[in-house]
Amino acid sequence: MNSRADRIATCLQDRFAPAEVAVQDDSAQHAGHSGARPGGETHYSVRVVSPAFAGQSRLARSRAAHEALAGEFETGLHALSLRLLTPEEAARG
Repeated sequence: MNSRADRIATCLQDRFAPAEVAVQDDSAQHAGHSGARPGGETHYSVRVVSPAFAGQSRLARSRAAHEALAGEFETGLHALSLRLLTPEEAARG
């Protein structure tokens, strides 16, 4: 069975055809906090670099990512820290 991190990465790759996807499980840092589960896989940091974000506001990008990951939120994903960039934005640092 794929981990949630693998499913998140695959979903974002399918949706945004990115040049880069990085998914980090931060669940251990949130143990005991709201939404945390004993098995983890609840809190993630994600960086996606994709030309699909060109011309979109930060809010529009975030909404698109949350929409793409709706199934994960329905099955226990609690928190997602997003860094969604165009290739040009990523190159600037």
